[in-house]
Amino acid sequence: MDKVGCYEFLAEPFHCDFSGHLFMGHLGNHLLNAADFHSSARGFGMKYLMGINRSWVLSRLAIEMTEMPSQYTKFSVETWVESAMRYFTSRNFAVIGQTDGQQPKVYGYGRSIWAMIDTETRQPTDIYDIDNGAIEHWIVKDKECPIDKGGRVKMGSDATLVRTIDTYYNDVDINGHINSVKYIEHVLDLWPLDWYCEHQIRRFEIAYVAEAHAGDSLLFYREQVGDDEYCVRIVRSDGTECCRSKVAFR
Repeated sequence: MDKVGCYEFLAEPFHCDFSGHLFMGHLGNHLLNAADFHSSARGFGMKYLMGINRSWVLSRLAIEMTEMPSQYTKFSVETWVESAMRYFTSRNFAVIGQTDGQQPKVYGYGRSIWAMIDTETRQPTDIYDIDNGAIEHWIVKDKECPIDKGGRVKMGSDATLVRTIDTYYNDVDINGHINSVKYIEHVLDLWPLDWYCEHQIRRFEIAYVAEAHAGDSLLFYREQVGDDEYCVRIVRSDGTECCRSKVAFR
């Protein structure tokens, strides 16, 4: 089996925004699905892990796009494991258009960091305990992912509280906490529709810090840090920081 997985998707019209291009949140879902397809086929996917009280949890995600697939467009997501350590593994993505025998069209790339947790204690657990460290056999070190890995999203004291939302059933995923992609959607909803008439998302990155659960209120603080660049901090009503995000527009 190839170390790099490649999975085909369709930009369904109801997953596209008013411009006819795929929502960033739905693209995020496709990347996470590709990650699960790849890991499941190689023996360390969610279905197997849940049976032994383990689960993958997304820690960081960065997506950088030159263009989003338009409605009814078929595209593929390539994914591969770049490295693995005791508690974290890095996984990359490439979003590729159909070629029709021509040079492949690259829509963009993604980088992600994952932790494996014990589903009972919610604490990190050793990735190399799974099948005697079999993940090591699937690492690809020589495939390029030409976007910045990103780093800690730094915010000052001038960030403004711009929105507070409550969380419900549709926000919760299989791990019992607020879905990773829901945070992406909530962050991008901080800008009005008119903004997106004149701006496209060039890069989106998010770092997850603590879990939130159904019924929690989430407070969104936003700070402009550059030309068309913004940082967002999401905090539970009890003061616990859940995640930080950075959005760059063009």
